[in-house]
Amino acid sequence: MNELRGIHHVTAITSSAEKNYEFFTYVLGMRLVKKTVNQDDIRTYHLFFADDKGSAGTDMTFFDFPGIPKGSHGTDEIYKTGFRVPTDAALDYWVKRFDKYEVKHTGIRELFGKKTISFVDFDDQQYMLVSDEQNEGVASGTPWQNGPVPLEYAITGLGQIHVRISRFDYFKEVLEKVMHMREIGKEGSLHLFEMGEGGNGAQVIVEDNKVLPAGRQGFGTVHHAAFRVADTSVLYEWIDHMNAAGFGTSGYVDRFFFESLYARVAPGILFEWATDGPGFMGDEPYETLGEKLSLPPFLEPKREQIEDFVRPIDTVRSTRNIEKEYL
Repeated sequence: MNELRGIHHVTAITSSAEKNYEFFTYVLGMRLVKKTVNQDDIRTYHLFFADDKGSAGTDMTFFDFPGIPKGSHGTDEIYKTGFRVPTDAALDYWVKRFDKYEVKHTGIRELFGKKTISFVDFDDQQYMLVSDEQNEGVASGTPWQNGPVPLEYAITGLGQIHVRISRFDYFKEVLEKVMHMREIGKEGSLHLFEMGEGGNGAQVIVEDNKVLPAGRQGFGTVHHAAFRVADTSVLYEWIDHMNAAGFGTSGYVDRFFFESLYARVAPGILFEWATDGPGFMGDEPYETLGEKLSLPPFLEPKREQIEDFVRPIDTVRSTRNIEKEYL
């Protein structure tokens, strides 16, 4: 089996695509590289925030399902998403930035030998910044060149995803024997698993938690997490592998920006396998990524209907002078 190459993306649910856009663009300084719709529910926006070029392993994406209730955090949940920053000094900057924008955070803490800050957004979605200063392994992306965060402090990609699970022994078997990850560390009830070249961009932190009630999906929670595979041929290897292991899967799914496989590997835990390409640069120029409603070819004939469903959101940044904020 070809090993998983790292984290590909994390998809979560927001109560407001507008607030979500403002928070990720002007507070977190990540680039909106694609404004599209949920391919399975065209009434729903799907926003992709990533590095400067929309590289695989850097994007956090959001659905805004109409009328969905607020979720609740608990066990059997992908409950926190990590983001990578270049250095420990970057975290000092982010403490000041979060204080300025009144973002709730924990301050700087250490986890598995790395400096981190945990924080939440307006929906109580859970995030963590992790420093790459002591990191080795999968390379990160390129910070958004025209964003508000100075490049030496800016987010460059995805860090560890965090999972709470009530049946840890079972989940450990899934990660190790089925998904070919390896456990490399333990702190209390937290277990650190790694894939591929390893490092912050290729790790999963699993909390053994039989105490909390099960999380309930809704806005403020993660929908699924995706892992990187090289190309279509490797994706088909994983489709055969997961079917042989007895998991119900989606089979092959063409998402236009990448190709995918989905499988629910435990209660509350939906994983995706996604190819590194084709990526987000094929249908829009670099300069105006994410500024217009982008639709895959099979949805293009429905553009007028879709534009009636989803209200317009102004995501134009190429005409704005966004100054770097040194704090």
